[in-house]
This record gives sequence, structure tokens and C-alpha cells, in this order.
Amino acid sequence: MGTEFLKIIDSEDVKGIIENMEIKRKIEKVHLTDAYLRVLAENVHAAIDLPPFNRVSRDGYAVKAEDTFGASEDNPVTLKLIDAIGAGDKPEKEVEKGTCIEVGTGAPVPEGADAVIMVEFTEKVDGHVYIHKSAAIKQWIASKGSDVSEGDFLLASGTLLTHDKIGVLGAIGMGEVPVFKKPKVAVISTGNEIINYDETLEYGKVYDINSQTITNAVKSCGCTPVYSGVAKDDYDDIRTRIEQHLDADVIITSGGTSAGAGDVLKLVLDDIGEVFVHGIAVKPGKPTIVGKINNKPVFGLPGYPAAALTIFHVLVAPFLRKMASVSRRKSDVLRLKLSRRYHSSRGRHQYVLVKIENGMASPILKDSGAITAIAEADGYFEVKKNVELVPEGTEVEVILLESK
Repeated sequence: MGTEFLKIIDSEDVKGIIENMEIKRKIEKVHLTDAYLRVLAENVHAAIDLPPFNRVSRDGYAVKAEDTFGASEDNPVTLKLIDAIGAGDKPEKEVEKGTCIEVGTGAPVPEGADAVIMVEFTEKVDGHVYIHKSAAIKQWIASKGSDVSEGDFLLASGTLLTHDKIGVLGAIGMGEVPVFKKPKVAVISTGNEIINYDETLEYGKVYDINSQTITNAVKSCGCTPVYSGVAKDDYDDIRTRIEQHLDADVIITSGGTSAGAGDVLKLVLDDIGEVFVHGIAVKPGKPTIVGKINNKPVFGLPGYPAAALTIFHVLVAPFLRKMASVSRRKSDVLRLKLSRRYHSSRGRHQYVLVKIENGMASPILKDSGAITAIAEADGYFEVKKNVELVPEGTEVEVILLESK
């Protein structure tokens, strides 16, 4: 028979143990086109002025402002049109007194011009432009560096590179971007009864659920999962699978953690690593294991799918996000009222899966082995160990399992 639980530990203490585990972040450079949703690893300062030249901000005519003073609908000023330039063009002529140059939005401001008069207030006739409104100096001109000056601070290390932030990097011509390397996480399912989805289901066997749920949950934390396949409840098989993935930053297993005949993960960790936690005062997820091998964190999740997924989100996901420098979004946490009362288990922290219906949280009253519990769940809420009843209508904090 397997060993008994080392010591049942309170969930808050387990969180403290995990938070104190060493994290080593690595940096790599990726092309700007591959930087979307990566995490910036260094502060970014502008390498150029933006705009990099005095730029026209409206379609119209580049003029000397003093030439337009006094212009009105009844008394227009006439200027000689000497050229026309658009965005991307290089001005060849200079605006002199009594002349103007036609310009498009984004074009460089020609030498000699200090204002732009919008086309709506002009009339072009036979090589001349009639100006019907006075222009102020610097009107409709974005001066060089008026948006960003060379050396200005733009983005901080740790910034998630969303589409808008990518645009900022593109604007300063940053082709190679320093980002935190995505932690590699090995995912191993264990169990003599577990088979792959493409195998024939025989009596006594069940399809592997945890590999897909945990693998994709790892991705949502900004990490790269490496699926190892299904290991038997066998010391040699589990040890071999783990040793094959010692190049990973984190190892996650599911199953093989209970204090019984199938408890082999702890034996493996005792021989080639260290066990910090074996048994947590939570429901679901009591048999969870936390340890390390060669300073690499190892998390042994329960085998039941709902329990494995819940413990992943409660204990493992925050650690992975921290390792990947990815923050949980505020929108992933909701304050909702319970649609019905909930009776909790005395003496254990409880994490209750809920379905969100009509703006309320409905507790899912199913066993942690029920696949429908996962199918229905939108998130979970926490019940402290000294609470036995949460009344209907109580406002609870619901942590979403997936960003909405």
C-alpha cells in the first residue's frame, strides 16, 4: 500500500509555499510580427522623434500664415500655387511670400510654410488659390517630436503586448522585441484506466480528459505546454516520463496522488526530488502534491477532472502567470449573488464551481469526477473552512475559468 498523506496543510499555507518557490525568467528577442500577446522584458524608449518631421495634419495648402491675415469670404487672399505634395513625398520647392503648395494629410511641411489652410476654406482656379479664411501660425501642423521625442519612455518591462502596444513599437521602427521567454510546462496524465481519445474504449477504461484541459489552461497562463502522453500507475513509467521532461520549467501531473495503491508520484519525488506538500485541507483536491526536482516545480494534481482543473486554477495558474509575467485581468473576477444557498464541508476550504445564469452564480452540485461539472462551469468561488452555509443571495467573488 502507498504511504499516508505527509500532513494535511491549510490551503493558505500551501499558497505561501508556492509563492516562495524560485522563479527564473529567461529573455529572448522575437520579430515584431511574432510579439503579439508576449510580455515585454525591458523598458522601451523612443529611438526617434514622432513625428520624425513637421507633418501636415489636414488636406489643404501650406502657406505663410501672414499671407492669409485678413482673408474672408468677401475678401479672399490670392496665392500662387507652385507645387503639390502628398504623404511620403519629399518637398522640392519652398513656400515664399505670395505662394502656396498643395498638401495632403501626412505630407512633410515644405520649407518656408508655417501654417496649413484646410481645403474647405479655399478655391483653386487657374494655378491660383483663393483663401477665404485666415490661418494661425502652426495651424494644422504636427511639429517634429510633438508626439514623442527621442529618448522618451514609452512602455515598461512587464507590459503585455496587445495590438495597440505592438503599434507603438512599430511606430519607432523596433523590429526585434525583447520578451520574456514562455515557460515550458510538461503535462503528464497518469492512470491505468486512462486511454487516448483515438483508442477504442474498452470496459473499465476512460478517455484522457485532463491532458486537454490542463494543456490549454497552461496556454492561457502565457506558457508553452508539452504533452507527454499517458503514464501508467507504475513507478518506472512515471519516473521515466518525468525524467524525459527535466528540460521543462515546470512539470504537472494528474492522478496518482492519493494515499493508496496508485500513489507512486510521491515515491518518485522522494527518490529524485523533494516533496513539500502531500495533502491539502481543501475540497476538491485534498491529495494534491507540490514538490520539486532539480529546482523545477512539480505539481501533482488529483485525477478527477473537476478537482484537477479547480486546483490548477487556484494554486498552479497564479504561479505560472507569475513565471510568465502575465497578470490576471480585472475582468476575470466578478462579484455575483448566489442563486441558491450552498452547504460547505466543515474544516476544509472549498472551491465551488458555478454556472453563471441571468447575472447570478449557480453552484454546481456534482461530484468532482463528473465531466458535466466542467461542461457547465464558468468559474468558481471560495468558501472559508469555518463557513458551513452560504445563504442564497450572498454576494461572492467568482473567478472565471476562462476570459470572457
